[in-house]
Amino acid sequence: MWENYTHLDDIRAHHMLTHTSHLSPEFLQRLANQIKQWGRELGFQQIGITDTDLQLEETRLHDWLEKGYQGDMAWLGEHGNKRSRPEELVPGTQRVICARLDYLPADTDPIRILKDGEKAYVSRYALGRDYHKLIRKRLSTLAKKIDDAVRDEESVRNIDSASAADIQQRAFVDSAPVMERPLAAKAGLGWVGKHTLILNPNAGSWFFLGEVYTSLALPLDQDVHEDRCGDCEACLKVCPTDAFTRPYELDARRCISYLTIENKGSIPEEFREPMGNRVFGCDDCQAICPWNKYANHSDVDDFSPRHALDRSNLVDLFGWGEEEFLKRTEGSAIRRIGYERWLRNLAVGLGNAPFSDAVVRALEQKRDYPSELVQEHVHWALEQQSQQQQNPNKRRKRKIKAPASQP
Repeated sequence: MWENYTHLDDIRAHHMLTHTSHLSPEFLQRLANQIKQWGRELGFQQIGITDTDLQLEETRLHDWLEKGYQGDMAWLGEHGNKRSRPEELVPGTQRVICARLDYLPADTDPIRILKDGEKAYVSRYALGRDYHKLIRKRLSTLAKKIDDAVRDEESVRNIDSASAADIQQRAFVDSAPVMERPLAAKAGLGWVGKHTLILNPNAGSWFFLGEVYTSLALPLDQDVHEDRCGDCEACLKVCPTDAFTRPYELDARRCISYLTIENKGSIPEEFREPMGNRVFGCDDCQAICPWNKYANHSDVDDFSPRHALDRSNLVDLFGWGEEEFLKRTEGSAIRRIGYERWLRNLAVGLGNAPFSDAVVRALEQKRDYPSELVQEHVHWALEQQSQQQQNPNKRRKRKIKAPASQP
């Protein structure tokens, strides 16, 4: 997690601003251009630079929190205004360098898996290794290159200062109170779509975001994308749990990603059937978005599916013991929910699966599992299977539609 900042940081921040003011506008422009080149060399698809003004987003965030849409994610309302005021999170910050990195693996066919009730659907971003360390390492390398460039400039100009270490550079990847999507939009990486994700006209939305907060007064990117969602509401209509209260606003308490990942307790019964076979996250609003016909598949090996998670049967995954779960999810974002919630999610998926003796046997084996949370969902799943056996033509409450096209 992020560090605690003290009054000493304010003193350092003043020194940083005084120190970096010696850098000429011409050098900062060259450096900004070089940063984008370095970003491409490090594998990022795009780099943009923006200021720290998020006043409008701060108001929206407060309104959203007052409605309680964050659910149990109390951390979204913590830390005062540091989330919407980068200079309070990292004193001295003048610019935010935003980066995006494609993550969609090739040949994972999300729609086909969603339609196959015997398969487990795992959000495409979580099929491979956890992205946090990979992106943070690349951003830290980028920050180091910036430090070295400033140090070289100081050496050439014989500037009398402490060193380039006085420059504040801090990389973030979901590791601090950072409003990454509004910042990415301001930096020209795309626009915030009706599903609240960043959309890029040449890349859709299947990408990760990361940031570097810097005290350097780099020139801003002015090429900001206008909203091009138009009248389309496909993402809003396809949501299995109707989590969108209106365009551009999400009630996380109804979102399957929240229910299967952030939610630590029981999944409300009203959402269990609509969950279908989604056992870790949900991609429906992305899968149906017409802009994702322009998405590119990732060439990062670490994002490729591990342990056949892109096509595994629910029964097989439910059969993992805790030791096997820990082994197979090592280095994966899935591990963060723990074995108990993994079984909870899979039990719901099995309850929604077509009736079969194999499903019932798998559930029966964990009927008395030493967890009230797991038992509750297993019992519900067994009841669902019984109902399906009695009425095999029962229509499940799902909203799976094919997108306009796939990348």
